[in-house]
Amino acid sequence: MKIQITNGRLIDPANNIDAQQDVYIVGGRVAGLGRAPEGFQADRVIDASGLVVAPGLIDLAARLREPGFEYRATLESEMDAAMAGGVTSLAIPPDTDPALDEPGLVEMLCYRAKKLNRAHVYPVGALTIGLKGERLSEMAELVEAGCVAFSQANVPIVDNAVLMRAMQYAATFGFRVWLQPIAPFLARGGYAHDGEFASRIGLPGIPVAAETVALYTYLQLAGMTGARLHITRLSSAAGLALIEQARADGMDVTCDVSINHLHLCDTDIGYFNANCHLVPPLRSQRDREALCRGLADGRINALCSDHTPVDDDGKLTPFSESEAGATGLELLLPLTLKWAQEAGVPLPLALGRITTDAARIVGITKAGHLGVGARADICVFDPAAYVKISREGLRSQGKNTPFLGLELPGQVRYTLVEGQVMFARAD
Repeated sequence: MKIQITNGRLIDPANNIDAQQDVYIVGGRVAGLGRAPEGFQADRVIDASGLVVAPGLIDLAARLREPGFEYRATLESEMDAAMAGGVTSLAIPPDTDPALDEPGLVEMLCYRAKKLNRAHVYPVGALTIGLKGERLSEMAELVEAGCVAFSQANVPIVDNAVLMRAMQYAATFGFRVWLQPIAPFLARGGYAHDGEFASRIGLPGIPVAAETVALYTYLQLAGMTGARLHITRLSSAAGLALIEQARADGMDVTCDVSINHLHLCDTDIGYFNANCHLVPPLRSQRDREALCRGLADGRINALCSDHTPVDDDGKLTPFSESEAGATGLELLLPLTLKWAQEAGVPLPLALGRITTDAARIVGITKAGHLGVGARADICVFDPAAYVKISREGLRSQGKNTPFLGLELPGQVRYTLVEGQVMFARAD
């Protein structure tokens, strides 16, 4: 199929393009920009007047809940959500049931995703067997099966000797290690940021030290072993300062932040809103502002949805008994645009955090940009159209988000994956 996307504002952060240019697609690839390839005759023309044409979004943390948690969500429901949100590439955390610690499980997930013919799936393998922090997984075999990195998801390794051996193994082969900094004994029994608000409403707190103590350990071990370290879901100003210091000392370390922590702080829990029960917890307003600044100036490399669909039963309980997590695939673009508006960040830079910068962290070269020859994964959206977030409007099986009822900018009109129109919003 030959497709021409015409009259749109093409924004490709990777190639520093921000101009009105047509995009020409042949055989699932970008065949031309601005000028049609010789002999090109479009089978379909998409009029993008007043719309932005950008690379398909890349989400660094999207739980699709398969295998093991199909009662919360399915690949079909979450892939539909991804298409509606303009997200064409997904990095999948390993905390499924069973965990992604065997090549057969990874191959099955990739096969299922490919059969659905929607978003590209990039599994993140379990760093240890069963995420138990005891025995290392067979990383080389998992990479052959399709894993792009290795992680413990939200399950920290208690034994630092095991973590050091894992980093040594990963460094030997150049595998990426993605870690969320949680000191388990400092975080144990807590549900909210350890501050004045949690004390006032009577919720056990998780101190910032639960992040910084673990982060300091990870940085020290990565420095010793030479592991390629990525810190996931940073939540505090103190944590960001540690990463800055590590970089000043010559360490190559990247980090991301979730859309939830970019827009919310601990006081948004209000009267025990279980949709604000997250891991890591929502921190102080000061921390939130520091994360916003860090993302704007590049100290934080990328933004992710931390998509975690939860069934209604998991949230209709007291805050401390509720299941942590929020749905986010369909909110990644609107909340990125909202942050850009509030922070005065240019649109190309903001889009770069969820396209080219995210692609660099995952280690994929075929996505995140729209250069000639690139995979034609494209998101066409209306930046001026506001969408009200409602349970009925969310395609994800998980309706758990603290942003219900808000009107957010950015309506996805078309999503293309390898040159196929996988989503088109009716006018």
